[in-house]
Amino acid sequence: MMISRSSLAILLFGLLAVSLSHAQQTARIHSHNDYEQPVPFWTAMASGLSSVEVDIFLKNDTLYATHEEHEIKAGRTIASLYLEPLKKAMDLELEIPGKLQLLVDLKSEPYTTLDRLTALLEEYPEITGSKRISIVISGNRPSPEDYTGYPDYIRFDHQRLERPAGDEAWSRVALISLNFRGFSVWNGKGRLTEDDYAKVKAAIDKAHELGKPFRFWAAPDSKTAWKAFADMGLDFINTDMPFRSSAYLRTLNSRVYQNTITSEVYTPTYATDGKALPVENVILLIGDGNGLTQISAATLANGGQLTLTKLKNIGFLKTQSSDDFTTDSAAAGTALATGEKTYNRAIGVGDSGNALKNMTELLAEHGFLSGIITTDKITGATPAAFYAHRRDRSEEEGIRKDLLKSHLSLFVGGGKNDFSGGLEENGFTILDEIDNLGKSRQDKVGVFLSGGDVPGVLEGRGSQLAGAVRNGLEFLSSGDTPFFLMVEGAKIDSYGHTNNTAGIITEGIDFDRAVTEAVKYADKTGNTLVVVTADHETSGFSIPQGNVDGKIIEGDFTTFDHTGVMVPVFAYGPHSDKFRGVYENNRIFDKIVTILTKPKKAK
Repeated sequence: MMISRSSLAILLFGLLAVSLSHAQQTARIHSHNDYEQPVPFWTAMASGLSSVEVDIFLKNDTLYATHEEHEIKAGRTIASLYLEPLKKAMDLELEIPGKLQLLVDLKSEPYTTLDRLTALLEEYPEITGSKRISIVISGNRPSPEDYTGYPDYIRFDHQRLERPAGDEAWSRVALISLNFRGFSVWNGKGRLTEDDYAKVKAAIDKAHELGKPFRFWAAPDSKTAWKAFADMGLDFINTDMPFRSSAYLRTLNSRVYQNTITSEVYTPTYATDGKALPVENVILLIGDGNGLTQISAATLANGGQLTLTKLKNIGFLKTQSSDDFTTDSAAAGTALATGEKTYNRAIGVGDSGNALKNMTELLAEHGFLSGIITTDKITGATPAAFYAHRRDRSEEEGIRKDLLKSHLSLFVGGGKNDFSGGLEENGFTILDEIDNLGKSRQDKVGVFLSGGDVPGVLEGRGSQLAGAVRNGLEFLSSGDTPFFLMVEGAKIDSYGHTNNTAGIITEGIDFDRAVTEAVKYADKTGNTLVVVTADHETSGFSIPQGNVDGKIIEGDFTTFDHTGVMVPVFAYGPHSDKFRGVYENNRIFDKIVTILTKPKKAK
């Protein structure tokens, strides 16, 4: 019987919420058959593993590292592959795990093999005398009653869930190891069945009741399995992939996030959605780096819905720039703002460096107001693409000059310290608070959210983005002039670049709060089109596991950079159906301009 949804929710929530912060710190990784690795010992050490396993076979008084006698290779001995490298690492004071277990699996007759091993180890007093290194015997072991006949630094791998006779023999047991196949046939994909989960967890708990660490051998070896075992409290996780398992488990705590913020989901009226009605205003919301998986993570961490997921007209954008498979924000922003693809790093210019007329400039010719709201600096690549013309996004002084002479009536963003003057002289009234924005009746206003970079939600920004949208819409609609407003949720991208699951999710949910304000306004006016998209995806984000009821998401990543995957576009309001389908990102400009500038029918 497969585990039920309710039972799974209870198990996952309990494990993640209660023990997750400890599980990945206490689980140790065991490099199974480490001698078969392309680089034995050193791969495990470089990966920070706590336990390595070497099979040995005694032949002609030499302890070869091998599983079978016929597989013996000259020179590959326990001394050459492990004892000498370990001695060298200690002599050079190289960093090795705080406690390292060398698990020696005897494949030949136990007594003569162990006697030869003990004699060999006497040649390495640095190893046998170190409290940080333990030598554990597995495989063909002596009888438990003979354990005490060996030096104190020799301990044993017990393979039963019960104590051997005698306290002295039990005191020489280092850990308990059992065959996973005796409890489950799970292959590490999907989830354990409810019955198998109970069996596996009971074995781990029993070993802990006996006071010993526990290891499964012949266990599934996958990310899903590693996480399941860590969550269940398994002490040694068996793997043939030391580097990958270490990288995965070492970062698991930072990649699992239990969400605590909320975007209150608004259900639209759909009264004008997709209708062929006149459009006076357009709100374009750009989630920087906000790919489909980022949206999925925010949705699931918000209880399974966002206001964004209530929108019905959906398409996908291809994001390639003119000179690269993977776009940057400058080229993608320029494509959205001007309707032409260009090279990476270009701001509002074409491949030849010629200035391209952007949305705010074109709409100004048709009597529209324009505004920009961002959680980036106001001179960041995406917002700049809607008012500036520079050959390279690094030309910040030029971008600032372009802002001063732009057609913007409103801007909200970070970077106040970058402006030594010129804003007021060019007609902008700089307000101290977002709440003052909606009440302002000035012609051109600006609000700085910060002196430098805008902090994230995790850093205490709160709901400033939604507040800026709400007040910005009030400001732009205070007269009878139609308007265009671009809103950027910039920090989704920032946290993607640092592979920060918590940041991606919180910024995605906060972005949805801004979407909510836009959709509410569209319902209120009946003549406003809302378009929500992204400039590109960042980090190759995936969400392999989580729990909707617990608002828990595990994130994983393939890169620290952008990717070339398509990004979704959502639309709401009159003519929103025009945004369905799969098309290039520069088509967004054409669609919006066509809808806004087509002749209106006489009333």
